[in-house]
Amino acid sequence: MSINVVKLESILQNLVTSTSDVQGAALVSPDGLPLASTLPSGMDEERVSAMSAAMLSLGERIGNELARGTIDRLYVEGDKGYGILTSCGEEAVLLVLASKAAKQGLLMLEIKRVTSELKAALS
Repeated sequence: MSINVVKLESILQNLVTSTSDVQGAALVSPDGLPLASTLPSGMDEERVSAMSAAMLSLGERIGNELARGTIDRLYVEGDKGYGILTSCGEEAVLLVLASKAAKQGLLMLEIKRVTSELKAALS
């Protein structure tokens, strides 16, 4: 399988520039390797990728242990904003960074739209 990195980066860039209050995004392989990203300057792509994959993996194990079923997304909420992790099928994990001012409903709709766009680009 050949991954079109330019296409993936274009999708992420479009998400960041067209969605109010989205500050960055990254697409990561399940083993923690960066596939494409549009992260704020100063963020280490390798570290962010590894931590994102580890967090989703741990979240899935917690979901199974607590009988919550398949995990759809994980949130990290801090005083400066949100980090939202969403599975993009078997091939990737999407991380979206949003400011505290982000409207949750609109943000979730955009993540859902982008996730399906990314899945299509990965297949």
